[in-house]
Amino acid sequence: MWCASATDSDSEPVKVGFNLIDEKFGLGSDAPANIIIDADVSSEKISKSIEELELFLVNDEGFVKPDVRIEPTINYAQLSSRIPGDPQNQKALNSISRLRNELIPLAFNNIPDSEYTIYVGGTSAEVVDSVSITDEYFPLVVGLVLALSLILLLFAFRSITISIASIIMNLLSVGASYGLLVLVFQKGFMIGIFGFEQVDQLEFWLPLFMFSILFGLSMDYHVFMLSRIKENYDDYKSSDDSVAFGLNKTASIITGAALIMVAVFGGFALGEITFFQSMGFGLGAAVLIDATIVRSILVPSVMKILGEKAWYLPKWLEWIPNISIEGSKKDSK
Repeated sequence: MWCASATDSDSEPVKVGFNLIDEKFGLGSDAPANIIIDADVSSEKISKSIEELELFLVNDEGFVKPDVRIEPTINYAQLSSRIPGDPQNQKALNSISRLRNELIPLAFNNIPDSEYTIYVGGTSAEVVDSVSITDEYFPLVVGLVLALSLILLLFAFRSITISIASIIMNLLSVGASYGLLVLVFQKGFMIGIFGFEQVDQLEFWLPLFMFSILFGLSMDYHVFMLSRIKENYDDYKSSDDSVAFGLNKTASIITGAALIMVAVFGGFALGEITFFQSMGFGLGAAVLIDATIVRSILVPSVMKILGEKAWYLPKWLEWIPNISIEGSKKDSK
């Protein structure tokens, strides 16, 4: 069954119906927190701990009085407690964290960990676990992508300066899109003009998803422009002229490709579901910023300022093979 969430538009029929039922009957959602206990539930100390946990849930405003099921023959107990309101909002997620980190340890504090195993499941718990996994792996993904990008750029352009500057430039458009998402969707800046729905929180998967897409697109643009610049620099050894040549040859192609992608992402932003709006707006804004401000202004300006230093390669990296993206002139004949 579909369950309304904090990121759904308030005008969505499912959200309207959910809010009405929750307001009139206080039933919350049909996605309870399920607490599974694998232990000798027939023992007195385990039974007492289960009773204490039940009492904690009753007295906690984040939970409804649980339904308790105990099966001594299979050493199994289950407490099922509904969470009032939206099971995916921050209040519900905090309730799950409190249950795991405070209520359960407090109820079972006099029992050795080896004598019982407790699992907490349900929609809210699934979101908490997903957020935790995303937070854990996000820095690893970013680090791996940046490291591989640095290595590939070193092989392609044989310049430590170009490689580092390229990564910084690509991160600028990603960072700008994150800031715009928070400013518009969470802070509500000009949200009425865009026709979007303001939300308390963005989807937890959106930053990682956007980084993966946007960094790839930005690097594609960047390598395309740099390859034209390096091609001219290898022929004439003029840093200023090569930057002008590369910008002249690639500006119209990059702009045209960016406009196509902005139109595609804009189609998502025109939808009524909020996470489609945020995804489409974030991706479209980032591509537009990347193709205009970053590629057309910042990259040429930085390379103009760096001059010949843009192609600097330390002696301890001269072992890197000389690989040409465009191939050698001999191959092109």
